[in-house]
Amino acid sequence: MQKETNNYKSLLVNIEQHVATVTLNRPEIRNAFNDEMIAELTAVFTELGADNDVRIIVLAAAGKAFCAGADLNWMRAMADYSYEENLADADKLAQMLKTIYECPKPTVASIQGDVYAGGMGLVAVCDVAIAVKIANFCLSEVRLGLAPATISPYVIKAMGARASQRYFLSAEVFDAKKARQMGFIHERVSEESLDEEVAALCAKIVKNSPDAVKTCKRLLHEIAGAPITDALIADTVKSIADIRSSEQGKEGVQAFLQKRKPDWLTTD
Repeated sequence: MQKETNNYKSLLVNIEQHVATVTLNRPEIRNAFNDEMIAELTAVFTELGADNDVRIIVLAAAGKAFCAGADLNWMRAMADYSYEENLADADKLAQMLKTIYECPKPTVASIQGDVYAGGMGLVAVCDVAIAVKIANFCLSEVRLGLAPATISPYVIKAMGARASQRYFLSAEVFDAKKARQMGFIHERVSEESLDEEVAALCAKIVKNSPDAVKTCKRLLHEIAGAPITDALIADTVKSIADIRSSEQGKEGVQAFLQKRKPDWLTTD
């Protein structure tokens, strides 16, 4: 089954074989975002996160750049904002990033070109990032007298504190090889093989129990970096008990023992 949604001005949305692809579609300005795109990304990830037909979401982009950060026209308008308006505007961006980060479905950034400033946040909030070898990355905010504040929790998680110290402060451009070494992206591939590599990963994730994948995302967010306390251990005990006694948990084990496909692979 394939579905296309054209209700968005700055995005293209396609759903096929349980994979939703959200494409940033402002190639003429290097997919720079403004308040409209922020609102649309918040809406679409909320909608897809609640869609039972969707098991994975790919965030892609049209044109030569993945995302150049903020739209210059939008930035010009913000120059005249009051402090309260700046707070409200920044909160919308922060909520969009949080919505993608907390989306219950696995998310994959398919990076076909350069990623600058706020675009780094879009990559960092995705679970997996695959980039072409020619892509460049940059946290350029300090060049403009700004700081990567709203994206910082996610970028520091993805890149690590030590690397963030350098690139937040220097605004240096770094390539996909360096991004891979830091762990900011998971794979660097040729331009010709990007779609194939992303599709191959999606095919693997789609085979897994949707409920188990959702539980894994929650565990990753809650446990990474947390101290190993009795409360944390108790939470992991409850998590495995919950998933073992769930419908998909029971079905998955029975399917394995009976050497058959689980029902989430046979009900398409």
